[in-house]
Amino acid sequence: MKGTNESSESTGLSYEEELERESLEWTAEAGDAKTRIDKYIAEKMEDVSRSQIQLWIGNGLVLVNGSAIKANYKLAEGDRIELSVPEPESVDIIPENIPLDVVYEDSDVIVINKQRGLVVHPAPGHTSGTLVNALMYHCHDLSGINGELRPGIVHRIDKDTSGLIMAAKNDKAHASLAAQLKEHSVTRKYIALVHGHLSHDQGTVDAPIGRDSGDRKLFTVTERNSKHAVTHFLVIERLGDYTLLELQLETGRTHQIRVHMKFIGHPLVGDPMYGRNKGIRMNGQALHAAVLGFKHPATGEYMEFSRPIPLDMEDVLASLRSR
Repeated sequence: MKGTNESSESTGLSYEEELERESLEWTAEAGDAKTRIDKYIAEKMEDVSRSQIQLWIGNGLVLVNGSAIKANYKLAEGDRIELSVPEPESVDIIPENIPLDVVYEDSDVIVINKQRGLVVHPAPGHTSGTLVNALMYHCHDLSGINGELRPGIVHRIDKDTSGLIMAAKNDKAHASLAAQLKEHSVTRKYIALVHGHLSHDQGTVDAPIGRDSGDRKLFTVTERNSKHAVTHFLVIERLGDYTLLELQLETGRTHQIRVHMKFIGHPLVGDPMYGRNKGIRMNGQALHAAVLGFKHPATGEYMEFSRPIPLDMEDVLASLRSR
């Protein structure tokens, strides 16, 4: 069950960390030859859209070997790429009275049991109806480390993944929680229903994840422009052609569990991006962030929270058990 762990060179920084640098530089390697410049930068900056990068190129903010180029420029080995990142445009995020299931809250941190279908943070052009809008209404005080679009947000779970997520109420708390995530000391356990009958009772998927070269919206196991990713799994119950799993994240890459489960041939039930278009129908992937544990950023005390799977997953399991 162990995949390769070699990855291509990348910045290893989040978009926010990239912005702080103001100017970015890369050198094209042999494997990057004949890759379009906009595609190359999009793979390096996973939170920035390709259309945004094309706009930067059109505005002369991207240079190759010191000269401005067009978005369709194809790289050659050894090309030196420079990007001058512009200041982000200011946006107004409006607090919204969206119901929240608050699991824990104090002056430093808040833990939410996020409902399926709720987007975690706004994005350009989509600044309402998110967890951030709800938190701004509920809390009034959130850390500003991740900028205007992501106040308080330390980590993310996908829109159609339910379960526990923490947010920071001040910058000191944010820095502490972010450091724990980086050190892999945060406990994150998920419950998932996957297709197929897993023969192993437990195992580890150790396989690097990067952008899918054929579709930027997707991620895949790849050695090119990828990041180290490790997921541990434990079989809870076998239900005919399906298996209920507990999964523990060691790293936290975008779509990590969904990609890793597809990689080993057991995609998540209901997953619209990585799943199978047959069998059980669900409104989103059968994935729930069930356990979240961390050291309190002020006291250092270890705290752990858990929440049961949502009713739609319970209904599916009840149906499978009755067969």
